[in-house]
Amino acid sequence: MSSAVLAVTRHLSVREVLQVIVRSAQRLLDARYAALGVPDDDGSFAEFVAEGITDKQWDAIGPLPRQHGMLGAMLRDGAPARLPDLREDPRFEWWPKAHPVMKDFLGVPIRDGDEVLGIIFLANKRTPGGFTQEDQDLLTLFAAHAAIALTNARLYERGRELAMLEERNRVAHELHDAVTQKLFSLRLTAQSAQAMLDKAPDKVAPELQRVQRLAGEALTELRAVIVELRPAELDRHGLSETLRKHVRMLDRLHPSLVVFECGELPPLDPVVEVAALRVAQEALHNALRHSEASRVSVRLAYEEGKLVLSVEDDGRGFEQADSRGLGLASMRDRAESVGGVMTVESALGRGTTVRVEVGV
Repeated sequence: MSSAVLAVTRHLSVREVLQVIVRSAQRLLDARYAALGVPDDDGSFAEFVAEGITDKQWDAIGPLPRQHGMLGAMLRDGAPARLPDLREDPRFEWWPKAHPVMKDFLGVPIRDGDEVLGIIFLANKRTPGGFTQEDQDLLTLFAAHAAIALTNARLYERGRELAMLEERNRVAHELHDAVTQKLFSLRLTAQSAQAMLDKAPDKVAPELQRVQRLAGEALTELRAVIVELRPAELDRHGLSETLRKHVRMLDRLHPSLVVFECGELPPLDPVVEVAALRVAQEALHNALRHSEASRVSVRLAYEEGKLVLSVEDDGRGFEQADSRGLGLASMRDRAESVGGVMTVESALGRGTTVRVEVGV
């Protein structure tokens, strides 16, 4: 029980918390099937995760379940249900043709006070005799811990959303006040130079010099905004120590082993430090969320005049053609914005390596 609770409370993403809750409950009570549904306001489920059903089976089953039958009853009543045969209960209605046959059933609400956050249910206990009262008590206790973890994860994600919104508004204000005015002046000056080209060509050169000056000022303002977006930890500790602390935190929060290695680095441009940190964070997020790796390693080095960052995992890998949604495009854009090059090596069953090289 303690290891299951620890596994649940180590995660901060809501989706990850739900998956760990289901997986832990399935193992804790030796069930063949386990699922957890978080209801929405439209009669369906905002989240629904399950263990024991393959992706192929999910495709055959079809859309997510609605809030009817036993699931709807549990959401309305907010009470546990333990049945020797689910199909014989009057609250049971039907399931899709491709749905696996479920017999013995144990369901428990996940509650935060009077609010039902979701329901977790198990089916087909592998041990003969079905689920017992002891199993129900254990799952109820586990659900109480799961409610705390789920609430914390929701608060964490909401906090991140608010912080991102506040930062986005601040950046928009900075861009409007500084860069936008410079670009507006730049455009007017360029139009003036074009108008003078035929009428007074001798006066064009000063206007073009002003265009060049304004363009330089706009670039400087943009770089200043980027530097202001720089995490405070970079100013206090520098890139290597900031990344080391981030890796240490992830190692505590995730079951995968996350390690960091860094050689001696020269002084780095603040913009390069921000780009390298963001790429590393995104690559780590992908590895820990999608790869099912047992080990993830991060390496920083200075080689032949270049800063080299690599994030390598021993996970399941992926086909490069199926990499949409993994943030690779934004990572590559960040690397290229500071004159760097990013490469990705991955194949199914062979892990993934993200490598960035930036001249310094």
